[in-house]
Amino acid sequence: MSVLKLQFNSKLDYQKHAVKAVVDLFEEQPLAKDTFTVSVGQQIGGSQLSLDGHDFSGIAAVSNQLLLSHEKLLENLRNVQKSNNILLSNKLLSTSFELEQEDEKGTYKAKKQVPHFSIEMETGTGKTYVYLRTLFELNKTYGFTKFIIVVPSVPIREGVIKSIQIMRDHFRKIYDHVPFEYFVYDPSKLGQVRQFGSSNKIQIMVINIQAFEKEQNIINREQDKLSGNKPIDFIRAANPIVIIDEPQSVEGDTRAAQTKRSESLHNLNPLCTLRYSATHKNPYNLLYSLGPIEAYDLKLVKRIEVASMVEEQSFNNTFVALKDVDNKNGIKAKLQINVQEKTGPKKKLVSVKQGADLFTSSRERQEYQHGWIVANISCEPGIEYVEFANGQILRLGEQLGGLNGDLMRAQIYETVEQHLKKELVVKDKGIKVLSLFFIDKVSNYREYNDDGTNSLGKLGEWFEEAYNELTQKPMYRGLLSFPVADVHNGYFSQDKKGIAKDTSGRTKDDEDTYSLIMRDKERLLSLEEPLRFIFSHTALREGWDNPNVFQICTLNETKSIDRKRQEIGRGLRLPVNQHGERVHDTTVNRLTVIANESYDDFAKQLQTEYEEDYGIRFGKLDINAFANLTNLKADQPMNIGQEISEVIFSSLQQRGYLDAEGKVTDKFDPKNPHFVLDLPTEWAHMRAQVTDELNKYVFKNRIVNARDKRTLKLSKKVTLDPIFLELWKRINQRTKFRVTFDTNELITEAAKSIADMPPIHRSRITTEVYRLDTNKSGIEGEQISGGIREVSQSPELPDILAYLQNSTELTRHTLVKILNASGRLDDFLENPQVFINQVTQCIQDVLHHVTVKGIEYEKVGGSIYEMHNLEEEAERGITRYLNNLYEVQNQDKTLFDFVEYDSEVEREFAKACDNDDRIKFYCKLPASFKIDTPVGPYNPDWALVTEGEEKLYLVRETKSTRNRTELRESEQDKISCGEKHFAAIDVNYDVVTNLNEALNG
Repeated sequence: MSVLKLQFNSKLDYQKHAVKAVVDLFEEQPLAKDTFTVSVGQQIGGSQLSLDGHDFSGIAAVSNQLLLSHEKLLENLRNVQKSNNILLSNKLLSTSFELEQEDEKGTYKAKKQVPHFSIEMETGTGKTYVYLRTLFELNKTYGFTKFIIVVPSVPIREGVIKSIQIMRDHFRKIYDHVPFEYFVYDPSKLGQVRQFGSSNKIQIMVINIQAFEKEQNIINREQDKLSGNKPIDFIRAANPIVIIDEPQSVEGDTRAAQTKRSESLHNLNPLCTLRYSATHKNPYNLLYSLGPIEAYDLKLVKRIEVASMVEEQSFNNTFVALKDVDNKNGIKAKLQINVQEKTGPKKKLVSVKQGADLFTSSRERQEYQHGWIVANISCEPGIEYVEFANGQILRLGEQLGGLNGDLMRAQIYETVEQHLKKELVVKDKGIKVLSLFFIDKVSNYREYNDDGTNSLGKLGEWFEEAYNELTQKPMYRGLLSFPVADVHNGYFSQDKKGIAKDTSGRTKDDEDTYSLIMRDKERLLSLEEPLRFIFSHTALREGWDNPNVFQICTLNETKSIDRKRQEIGRGLRLPVNQHGERVHDTTVNRLTVIANESYDDFAKQLQTEYEEDYGIRFGKLDINAFANLTNLKADQPMNIGQEISEVIFSSLQQRGYLDAEGKVTDKFDPKNPHFVLDLPTEWAHMRAQVTDELNKYVFKNRIVNARDKRTLKLSKKVTLDPIFLELWKRINQRTKFRVTFDTNELITEAAKSIADMPPIHRSRITTEVYRLDTNKSGIEGEQISGGIREVSQSPELPDILAYLQNSTELTRHTLVKILNASGRLDDFLENPQVFINQVTQCIQDVLHHVTVKGIEYEKVGGSIYEMHNLEEEAERGITRYLNNLYEVQNQDKTLFDFVEYDSEVEREFAKACDNDDRIKFYCKLPASFKIDTPVGPYNPDWALVTEGEEKLYLVRETKSTRNRTELRESEQDKISCGEKHFAAIDVNYDVVTNLNEALNG
């Protein structure tokens, strides 16, 4: 089989810009035309010392020499930042450490400053290619020869070495076959370290931070083989440029200025550090930034689709999942169980201690009645579990009940189908399609028997079932001609007997697996290789980044809790064809993530991670947001730059288009045909460009409001006016209600409502596929397909009458009559819990309706709505959002200086009352003004007093329609109760759409 050879494009602008950013940093550094061999302690002509110290006087090294001053580096840094539209640094960020040096007078301590520079590149855009090319460019331009690449983990190290191997010919061609050597630091091959220091060729050492972070590491100990010197002495003598791959992980993922690991980096005596990551925690002296939004805009990575798969209507059997245990403040466990809510059961997290009864915690759901009492909780690392009185033991991450197996089975089926759909799309385009399954237990995919044989676990069996079924469908038949056993395999660490096992990802056994994955990277891209579906342990996630992964499915016993960016990062790279060339076809370049959660949950977590990892503020502009806009009125078209961007930004804030945080307000309304963006006169010609830029930060379906707040001021003059006091006296009487209804009418109406219920389905797994779009306003998605899979179950049958009695308070006799008359009892066997939920809702709705028909109100003597409650609330401060407040023009007509409204109808009504001479007083009744009803408290809208000798004291409800049938049933019922309440206290009440109706109705 011919092995595909990856091709690399040396002309990609964004990569060249990233390389140029580092090269320009050393502007005016002279090219090292001669090679100097320096003994430690010597000084070259007045240039920087390579390293001084009495312990190292016998070491000869070819050393990088930086001849630029601190001030010149800062000047170069700011020029680079300006050209890349990055906020300018006011100072050169660096850290200092002490070196022991000597002169003719003896030894002394001297400080050395190490500047740090950051390059930010989104996952999948060629970060490794960029920093490897950068070091060749630095050699070509300035003669630097010594480079160390520090990585946080074995898989990343293996990826870097593989990249150097496959890019070697590419770089030799670009850089005129310049000789270079590369190696992975190996404590058993210390001659390579000596060679690193003394060679005049380009030297590239790849090393794990763990290899030199501690004093007891071999690299930091004196070695007889090295004439009593430490291996690190040869590195320090070379004054290397240190490239840090994923510095947030190398240095311990902290925002602290220095950590133990950063101190060990100083011990390498770097000329400087170049830090490459998609997610910097400390972006020292940022030179270049290519974030996720820009990568998506430039189509440098695959678009993301999410096939969301969630359980629905699965509350028929006992469900318990152990999510966490801890002993910080007493031993506790977090369990997810079914909890009975007013609207029906929901899966919720509950915190329990020893002795807790899940029957009580679930609000008396019957499935937890027998023995579900917490008997023991273990917090011991590695064997965390909860034991129940009925003998059930649940380990951390496990669950009992639910549709977990069915859900994983459905995920596999969906992954295979998505894979085959992609095969159809790329047919005849020479593109290999790969799908990746991450699993948390090897035994779920492959089981090993005592006799040395192995067989498929449940995941493997489900895969083969799905593959065999789907490939027989007419539309997929013949797409893949390989036997099912050949198209899937797993990459797992093995024990001494060759048996795959679960690992942490950091063991010695894992290293061979990482090597295998990386060695197979190119082979797997060949269409001749049958393997299409790869199963990998979650611990190996970092080691996988094959560009032709188009589907990623995480199969966990519980909902995936891994970071989404880590999950999707394995498949973001653009695919390659059989010639090894990148494919830039947007119809092909889509990564489908098959997730065991809702799309909303997935997108919300992904957006949160982008905000945390990048410091992105979705929907918010920075002051340099307009710096790259072109000033077409200049003598020569040029970018307006950061200073003018700040002027425009400030003017937009002053004019109310941006709030204090830089968020676009609702004043920016380009959809309005009369809208004109107001800019300073000298920049008015930039209006179209600025408008377009602002639009990038606005959600497609809505504009984020500024949400400015105001504290309402109460008018004492109004509250003391005799006419207003008379209004309040008329409406403030409290009432109580009593209900009478005809039981036969209830039975008939409830049975009919149940008979008309939607069909009852078995528990099922729903799939919704969303296409994600990442832009400056946030992460959005549109649904492009979906489906439903019913699950075969033998559900436990609960006591339906007990459930219904508890939720409706009707007698068992009445409930039996309702159920028999409905003709729907057979549906109870299909899905008991869903049937109970829907029947409960039907009975409650009818019960509300018949009780409202028979309701009567009467005054409660001595009980009124007190005005002083409103005054006390105003004294404490009533603060509301400005975007739903109407500013009162005639303050002597209402209680507050602003009127809060919930709809445009209410806003127009407030405005009309404010300006209409027929109104003497009006007020929006406070939220505390509530009338009790069988369907919940009712808060009427308005109280009015008209002008003239014969004053009218009115209460009005404003709606967009007077047709009651167009309102929700609960609204209709509350209005009906309101009518009877106000009739009982002799107040004129009506439902209206505007002020004219209020006065003339």
